Amino acid sequence: MTEKIQLRTAPTVAGARLLGLGSTQPENVVTNDDLAQRMETNDQWIRERVGIQSRRIAEEGTLLVDMAAEAGSRAVKDAGIAPTEIDTVIVATCTMPTPIPNAAAQTAERIGIPSPGAFDLNAACAGFSYGVGTAADLVRAGSSRYVLVIGAEKLSDWIDWTDRSTAIIFADGAGATVVGPAADEASVGVGPLTWGSAGDMAQTIHINPETSALFQEGQAVFRWATTKIAPVALKAIELAGLTPADIDVFVPHQANLRIVDAVAKRLRKEGAREDMVVADDIVHSGNTSSASIPLAMDHMRTDGRLRPGDVVLLAGFGAGLSFAGQVVVCP
Repeated sequence: MTEKIQLRTAPTVAGARLLGLGSTQPENVVTNDDLAQRMETNDQWIRERVGIQSRRIAEEGTLLVDMAAEAGSRAVKDAGIAPTEIDTVIVATCTMPTPIPNAAAQTAERIGIPSPGAFDLNAACAGFSYGVGTAADLVRAGSSRYVLVIGAEKLSDWIDWTDRSTAIIFADGAGATVVGPAADEASVGVGPLTWGSAGDMAQTIHINPETSALFQEGQAVFRWATTKIAPVALKAIELAGLTPADIDVFVPHQANLRIVDAVAKRLRKEGAREDMVVADDIVHSGNTSSASIPLAMDHMRTDGRLRPGDVVLLAGFGAGLSFAGQVVVCP
């Protein structure tokens, strides 16, 4: 009889925390007036419906992995560690031109990260929150020490530029964070992830197989988001052992300014402070799917609206339909 074997497990740590942030956007600014030259729309119509004034669109030769590498490099530098210390790379994206090869391995090579575990994660606009949650679990379990999480999208490759229902909304960019170990329970900076999906509504956002263009039932998604996301956010706060009044900054996915305002209003009804800062990066960045949350965080920190030590509530939601939320501490 074979003697029973006991497998060894990796040493665990108290938890994880964010160590740095980084982002990048294309230089090409496309205003509402620019779009009005290409389709039947105008600045007032766009502002009233989605709150966007301008967005960034990448040049044709710009690759998604180029933007991912730039944002990732900046996050690693901000974290104060060397690229060689990163052992895992996660790229949250839904807009790679082909599924193979993945973005993560290519991005790692561009940054100078040698032989990391590297994989892509597709939860669309909830992808960054999924990525941070996954990274935190990897760190806490001892499977990784430093994980680079990047949200990167080149949505312009998947847009029908004659369809104003989508062309006015989506944009390009990348944002990133480094997730590493917390020294003790008092320094844990990533709360538990609350996540889920509504597969019965999957077709409300999809890629048309005949045209390869993104399609969205805007009104259906709007109604779903304005009713379903606040409870997800409140659950994330509860799982972190906090109350709505403890939240300093709310950074939801930048899908639509009206959705952002509606969810923030609900949180304040549930006890969030009136001075809780709410991300509005969509005004000048548009909807960048998985990149929108880290882009907003990095921009807000640069502007002084997000400070180290702030308690931040993240809420991602979008195609799938997928959703996720967690509380983090700003690095």
